[in-house]
Amino acid sequence: MERNYDVIVLGGGPAGLTAGIYLGRARVKTLIVDSGSLGGQMIMTYALANYPGVRQASGRDIAMTMKAQAEGFGCDFLSNVEVRRLELAGPEKSVEIEDEGTFTAPAVIIATGGVPRTLGLPSEAAFKGRGVSYCATCDGEFFTGKHVVAIGGGNSAIEESVALAQYVASVTVVHEFDHFQAHPFAVEEARKNPKLRFLMEQDIREFVGGETLEKVVVSHKRTGEVTEIPASGAFIFIGYVPNTSMFRGHVALNDHGEILTDEAMRTNVPGVFAAGDSRVKRYRQITTAVADGTIAALSATEYLRDQTQRPEGATTAGKGLAQDPARDQHADIASG
Repeated sequence: MERNYDVIVLGGGPAGLTAGIYLGRARVKTLIVDSGSLGGQMIMTYALANYPGVRQASGRDIAMTMKAQAEGFGCDFLSNVEVRRLELAGPEKSVEIEDEGTFTAPAVIIATGGVPRTLGLPSEAAFKGRGVSYCATCDGEFFTGKHVVAIGGGNSAIEESVALAQYVASVTVVHEFDHFQAHPFAVEEARKNPKLRFLMEQDIREFVGGETLEKVVVSHKRTGEVTEIPASGAFIFIGYVPNTSMFRGHVALNDHGEILTDEAMRTNVPGVFAAGDSRVKRYRQITTAVADGTIAALSATEYLRDQTQRPEGATTAGKGLAQDPARDQHADIASG
């Protein structure tokens, strides 16, 4: 493979793949790196019905289409690899990848997304891969004809519970509150499904079993009543945390580990951009990740053009973020 690129994109989810499409189409030499399979969390979604221009498709199908587009525009890919070391300061960035070596570029786009949030229970960790899962699309078929539990009350929990119902004998949806956070139409669809039942205001106490999971123990938050739910599988859908630990000390993060950016997706480090669920944002949808990836790619392209046009010996310190008063405000935030 080539060792020197114009842009290295860290993360191959919808934000990273979209960035690759725009960069490749602009003939910017681009490498997309992902620690897992390309597509990110998107590939865990069984059916997408709110992606503009697509009536309904699986997240995996959309991801593979995005990948083919980026590849068609000349992007290179490394997936299922581990980043060992980063150097993001200075005009030339470097990314060292285990068993692959070091790659360099003057610009980097961070699009590493998030990882599933866990309950933090010792029994959860003990049964991970032996009944406890975070991906209905990945593992739902393994529980065909069996009884499972789905934990959570947001859109992912409700939509994936409906998806699980096509495989399993029953789905018990367990939620900590007395109401769902999911969209009302999604909740209505779920309540109409005869395979789904709902337990509200519950705390997860323990996952119990032998070689594999056998039951989930919950307790009512107000009464303390304990319920044992027979289940061969437990699917946990309680959100995501940003996958940004490797960037601590390299770019500015907030207290939640989210990367601080301005509206152009620029971080506090010149030449480093962030897009998607790894950065500070209110709404986390595939469409918002795609928008971020587009903006980051356009900003990175502009940054590269500025570097080639600046006079020899000129500095890039403060360039971009402080060009006008509106950007000054974002610069203060990003340098926090």
